Parts: sequence; C-alpha cells; structure tokens
Amino acid sequence: MQKVRVRFAPSPTGMMHLGNVRAALINYLFSRQKQGTFILRIEDTDAQRMFDPQAQKILEDLTWLNVSYDEGPHVGGAFAPYYQSERTHLYQKQLDALIAKNAIYRCFCTEEDLEKKRLRQQALKLPPRYDRTCMNLSQAEIDRSLEEKLPYIWRFKCDHNLTLTIHDLGRGNITFDMSNFSDFAITRQDGSFTFIFANFVDDLLMEITHIFRGEDHLSNTANQAALFHAVNAPLPIYWHLPILCNIEGKKLSKRDFGFSLRDLKDAGFLPEAVGNYVSIIGASFKEEIMPYDILAQSFNFENIHASGRITYDLEKLKWINKQWIVRYDPAKLTAECRPYLEAAYENAKNIDETTLIKLLQIIKSDLITTQDAVEALRFYFVEPQVTQADIEACIPKTSQEVLVRVVNEHKGLLDRDAVEFTAAIKTAAKNNNIPLKELFWFLRLALMGKTNGPGIAELIDMLGGQEALKRVEKMIDLLK
Repeated sequence: MQKVRVRFAPSPTGMMHLGNVRAALINYLFSRQKQGTFILRIEDTDAQRMFDPQAQKILEDLTWLNVSYDEGPHVGGAFAPYYQSERTHLYQKQLDALIAKNAIYRCFCTEEDLEKKRLRQQALKLPPRYDRTCMNLSQAEIDRSLEEKLPYIWRFKCDHNLTLTIHDLGRGNITFDMSNFSDFAITRQDGSFTFIFANFVDDLLMEITHIFRGEDHLSNTANQAALFHAVNAPLPIYWHLPILCNIEGKKLSKRDFGFSLRDLKDAGFLPEAVGNYVSIIGASFKEEIMPYDILAQSFNFENIHASGRITYDLEKLKWINKQWIVRYDPAKLTAECRPYLEAAYENAKNIDETTLIKLLQIIKSDLITTQDAVEALRFYFVEPQVTQADIEACIPKTSQEVLVRVVNEHKGLLDRDAVEFTAAIKTAAKNNNIPLKELFWFLRLALMGKTNGPGIAELIDMLGGQEALKRVEKMIDLLK
C-alpha cells in the first residue's frame, strides 16, 4: 500500500488566517494518524502580491501552533526544492512533455480580444469559454506570430468528450463533464506558470496521495484532474474542506475577529487551544479538549459528513482556551502571561518567576485568555482607589459600622497569619450577625477594589500581610 503523503501549500501573499490553519491541521493530523509524511510547500510564484518573503511569517505561525512538517523549507527532503519559485525548471520539463503530446497549444489572443469574446458570449447567453481560435491556427500562422514576437500563453486542450471522476472524502465521487470546461491557461505571457499548472506538477512529482484544501479550490480540481489524466497518472484522493463562516452565515473575513491568526495570538489565545478548536470545528467529539496526538487518533476520516460551510464560534474558542489555561503547565502559563503584565505595569518587570507562578495559579480560573491576567492582577500591581460610593453599592449602611469595628478588632492578625485572621473574622462576623458575604465583600473591596475574586486568605497571601493591612486600614479610615 502506498504511503500517505499530504501537503500544506500556502501562498505568502497575506497573513495566515483560520482557513489556512484548518487546512494545515487537517493535513497534519491525517499524516500522523496514517503514519504518513506531512509536507510544507510554499507557493510563492505571485511576485507582485508577495507579502511574506521566504514565507517567514508562515513558518513562525506553524512553529507557534506546534505543527511540525517532515519535508519542506529548512528541513529538506527527497523532493526539494519546496519553494515554487525555485522549481521553474521542473514546470518547464512537464510543459515540454505536454507539447510533445500535443496536449497544449499557444494562444496569442490579447486581453482585449478575450474581453470582446466574453461580452459576445454574455450577450448570446452562452457560458463564457475560450472559443479555441488559436487552437485552429496553421503552423504558418503560428510561425508568423512568433516572428513578430507577439506575446502568447500556453493553453491546455480540454477533451470535451471526457468525463473525469475524483473521490472526495466529504462528498464521495464527483464527476466532471469536461464539455463544460474551457481550455485553461497553464502559463502567463511573461512565461511564468499558473497556479493550476504549478500545483499539479508539484503534486505529481512529490507523489501526493491526498489533497485536503478549501472548498473554494473545487473549481480548480477539474482542470488539475484533466492534467493528471493527460500524463496517465493516478489521481490523489481529495477532501474539499467546508468554508468557515461567521455566526451570521457569511464567509469569515478580515472584519471578523479571529479570522487572522495574528488576532488570536495578540489577544492571548494559547496555540494549543487554537489548534484544538480549529481541528474539531464542524465535527463531533465525545471529549473536546485534546492535544494533537489524541486528536490524530480520534479524528474519523472514514466518516466525514458533507457540508458546504461550518460556523466559527468565538465563544466556543474562548471556552476551549479557558479549559487549556486551567490545564496548562504553570511555568508555560507564566511565560505566556508575563509579556502582557510587563507591558501594562512597570513594576511587573521586577517580579520573580516563583512569585508570578504562584499569583497566576490562584487567579487562572478567572482567565479566558492570557491577556486577561492584566485585569485579574491589577489589584496586585496597582493599589485600588475605593470610594464611599463603591462601598455603599454593595454593603448596606446599617452593616458598615459593625463591619469596621469587627475588622478593626482583628486586623492585628493580618500580617501574622492569613488563615488565622480569616477564621477569626468569620467567627466574629457570625457572633455579630454580619452576613459572611458582606464581610467578604468588604475585605475584597479593600484588598482588590472589587467584590469577586480569590479567597480572603489567598488574597492576603498574594499581597503580603503588611500590604494587606495597609489597604484594610485605609478602608476603615474611609468609613470612620
């Protein structure tokens, strides 16, 4: 049985978005499940739209996602090079083979000629298709055009009597009637090769067995299948992945937060959570929080439900990120949160690793993204400014006097033993008929400026006894 070989073939003409990430992950997980080979190939032939020379940002994003490839840039492999811009000689060789087969022909039609033909067909309500004017040129006409140095492209000669069938994991067999397809370009006038042709040559020469890519490539597949047929090569198995849509059902775009991987990285989403979510989106799993090795074994590639689109749900991604934060290695979580804290608070740069790990472990259940650590630990780095209005918003005036008296009586324990202080203050509150929630609200307001947060003993431990005492005394003075 032929060994599975799959590829992720991004074009460095823009930032990595979730559609790219999903294609990369599905190929990666499939290769791992089947003990196959995962190839990274960079389709960098569109020099005018080049955004990311040498695909450095793509490589960085894959590294951030913890997705490794077996063959590709900087790794090498038996089918190098892995940048399309370095593979022109291979495309030329395949072009020459098609010329020898009389499977392609020169087309000298200008853009203006083609536009006139298109408008005429449109007026006659005919499908827009190249009318094969140049396929019927005599050799003398071709020679004359070449002598005049007229620009031309090579077109593939579609066999309109042919039907081609591909197998798609999501849709089963898909049959293309080639009478509905036009003779497509395989070169440009400058001699460079089109995406359709270069893609086909690379998949052919790299012995790709399975092609998993977005549904928007389905229209290209018929043409590429025709090229495989022309060279008597077996077709790969396909899966045209459903389009990612927002909750309104529209195709995900730059306007949607999270469309760009950079959005999610900057907002404090963990790479494991992003990879986890994008891998399971549109599918059903009993357990949803899984690392790649478990995902690879759990993914059912034998029973894929056909779907034209799947919904990207930011709230679900947030939930998955929260689950990963709770499970994350303490030192790794600290490394993820520290840059946000240091950017927000000057004194965060001086905090030692052990202390920061301890602080984050206490508040990690409150975090949705690592960026949330900035707000969750604000009270630690910036002393809260509590007002009379803040107190009255949650503690009745009738309780304030007795609360001040009880806390004042026990504050001496604050900088000695947080647990003893908490136990003593709870007992005193019960003896004075003070609801415990009002006591805790009072103390949390004093210590962190809000009523919800960690336990009182934990808060005192986080701040240190002396700082906690200073803040409580400030609250008492405010109410005297």
